[in-house]
Amino acid sequence: MEKTNDLESNIHGLLFGVCVGDALGVPVEFKSRDELKVFPVEDMMGFGSHNQPIGTWSDDSSLTFCLAESLLSGFDLNDISRKFQDWYYNAHWTPHGEVFDIGNATLNAIEKLKIGIVPEFAGGMEENDNGNGALMRILPIIFYSKDKTIKERYQIVKSVSSITHAHFRSIFSCFIYTEFALHLFSGKSLKNAYKTTQKRVLEFISNRDFKRNEIDLFSRVLKKDISKENEYNISGSGYVLHSLEASIWCLVTTGNYQDAVLKAVNLGEDTDTIGAITGGLAGIYYEISGIPKKWIEVLAKKKEIWNLADKLNRKFNPKLL
Repeated sequence: MEKTNDLESNIHGLLFGVCVGDALGVPVEFKSRDELKVFPVEDMMGFGSHNQPIGTWSDDSSLTFCLAESLLSGFDLNDISRKFQDWYYNAHWTPHGEVFDIGNATLNAIEKLKIGIVPEFAGGMEENDNGNGALMRILPIIFYSKDKTIKERYQIVKSVSSITHAHFRSIFSCFIYTEFALHLFSGKSLKNAYKTTQKRVLEFISNRDFKRNEIDLFSRVLKKDISKENEYNISGSGYVLHSLEASIWCLVTTGNYQDAVLKAVNLGEDTDTIGAITGGLAGIYYEISGIPKKWIEVLAKKKEIWNLADKLNRKFNPKLL
């Protein structure tokens, strides 16, 4: 694929990529893969699982927009945390003025933030706290971290993930995901971006004392070629490692934005989040022009999303990487 590497198109593609993938998945969240094999998602729909109008996006997009908006004023974990609270308690960055979906780990973290727990210690730190609630909203952090060293990028991602998800597995999933996103942003092909991500991340961890049993869990992403996996070995669950694998797999086994996000949603289970996580990567790579206009047109608050992307473009337009 010939890339224009137009940063403005990439920034708009990222936000709308997340949001469109999210909105495609909202009506069928919790449906099984077998159900979706019979009645697959092929276009934007309304109602369904959450009884929401067509073009409605969920907490995945809301918290992505909150993070992006906060970064316009600089990098401040307290401000990011306040925006997350403003979303949950005051319906900030919701499609229709109400919160209709939130994960338990994110809810627990926001309640901790409200009573004054500092952001770095609000997220769950146990092994069973590894849902995909940080991965689903982490992508805008690349605007801030793009000019940092890989060591600095890891620490930034760690701090932002830890607001809601502080276990190493969640943090490292976010780190791999954002590193891949940065290489896509730089204009590399899918194959080259994926191989470069593997190489750079493996180099980064080679001289660090991360627990080997944790690193080994990422072998299919980091040491093998995830594109070679059969669909039935790819899960659509809300477990963060499954979500990371699914998003990369859906992107590298398809040839356009539409096919990538539909493949993601039709994996079943956590359809909105897998759609959003895949859609963010696909939106970067295929840019805003690669996202079907008919899907953008039905999105709730599309003008507000576009304006947010415009503001991000004005602030972060220097060349990435």
